Amino acid sequence: MKDVIERSDIGNSAAGGVRQLMVALAVSAAICSAQAAERDASRLGTTLTPLGGEVAASADGTIPAWAPPGPQDNGWSYGQVRGQHWKFKDDKPLYSIDANNVAQYASKLSPGQLELFKKIPGYRMDVYPTRRSCAAPDFVAENTKKNVGFASLDGDGLALQEAHVPGVPFPMPTTGAEVMWNMKMRYRGVGFDMSKTVSGLSPRKGGGDWLRTSTDWFIYTPWGEKGSALFSSFDRLESSTYFAYQEPAALAGQSGVITTKAGEQATTFYYFPGQRRVRRMPSYSYDAPQIGLDNQYTIDESNVFFGPMDRFDWKLVGKQELLVPYNAFGAYDASAKIEDVAKPDSMAPEYRRYELHRVWVVEANVRQGMRHQAPKRLFYIDEDSWNGLMAVDYDKQGQIWKVREGYTIPVYETGTCDMEAQAQYNLVDGRYLYDMTSVGVGKNDHRWLTENAGNPRLKRDFYTSDNLRAISER
Repeated sequence: MKDVIERSDIGNSAAGGVRQLMVALAVSAAICSAQAAERDASRLGTTLTPLGGEVAASADGTIPAWAPPGPQDNGWSYGQVRGQHWKFKDDKPLYSIDANNVAQYASKLSPGQLELFKKIPGYRMDVYPTRRSCAAPDFVAENTKKNVGFASLDGDGLALQEAHVPGVPFPMPTTGAEVMWNMKMRYRGVGFDMSKTVSGLSPRKGGGDWLRTSTDWFIYTPWGEKGSALFSSFDRLESSTYFAYQEPAALAGQSGVITTKAGEQATTFYYFPGQRRVRRMPSYSYDAPQIGLDNQYTIDESNVFFGPMDRFDWKLVGKQELLVPYNAFGAYDASAKIEDVAKPDSMAPEYRRYELHRVWVVEANVRQGMRHQAPKRLFYIDEDSWNGLMAVDYDKQGQIWKVREGYTIPVYETGTCDMEAQAQYNLVDGRYLYDMTSVGVGKNDHRWLTENAGNPRLKRDFYTSDNLRAISER
């Protein structure tokens, strides 16, 4: 009898194990099926925009359904102020937010924005109708569709390994790192040219002068050539950058080149005119302070985020509907006076525009064994364009330290949207800076290049130490 019972128990146990296995397999199959559905390329251009945003309107209709926006300019040509030719330039604010009514809109604001209202006297946001003005050329849309199930990160899940370019690598992202790479690889043509970009840093509290710089700036993205290629065929080069200071006198003549490859620390060469020498700067990356900005601005704070990602773990928090800088032409207004735009405590509200949009939220925390000035960061990435719209940096005590805003605009040359100009508020020091603007330069000085038309800056050998020395010596 005992033997029969034991055999029966064994049989029941085996049957239970089979049932558990079948349940586990069913769950696994369901997960795989759900993931396959999430990464179904046929959704692009139907329920999703060609670049992966949701086509549908928000539940209350404030965010309209996406439709191909068509040309955004009205008779614009290079040299004219971009914002004066935008098709919705006559929009008026729907409402304004200040310290008196901010609680009413708190659910649509990031933690960093809420802190700005607390810390900056008179801070105001003017909110406009939502205009989904971002699209993509057909070849970018086609490459994006080909990337579904094809594009890949490296073994650590931190650096882009392969993708069809130009195109969004992960239009249906499942990790924070994928979202950040979509931002890095957004289509912006083959080059971005600013012969005079304007940056400024507000004075220390208690007195002093503004620190303002003017720079000749060029960014080269060879994988942005029209057509289709593999990212690996460009040696996984993200971008090459050239910059040369024009003002102030203390910096004039200094220049540099930065080459950034996926998964590698940037290679930087810098020319010092006083020494008439080019030096390699191996530590000019991550949270190293940028030259000439009083230790207020690190390398990886540029462009909302710039550089390698290996010092952080990247968590995909999800999507939110937030009031974000959008169609913000004020930072690109070459006809404006800098004194009218850069007020003592913040960028003037009349030159900032906010709209309600859906954004991907990514949380970055310093990886074990790594170090960074900001151990925690939040990034807010636009679903339609993959531009970085906002970021929040926390200090080692867990308090909000820095808040960045990226000013996205429709780019008439590329048919997409891009972000170069930005502002950053240091809430601990009580100072702020603006960067990569064309305010006050007297003409439209931002140019997005879509073809390699013999420009010497659209060649890899322009970004070498030897060439930097040759073009910088004077």
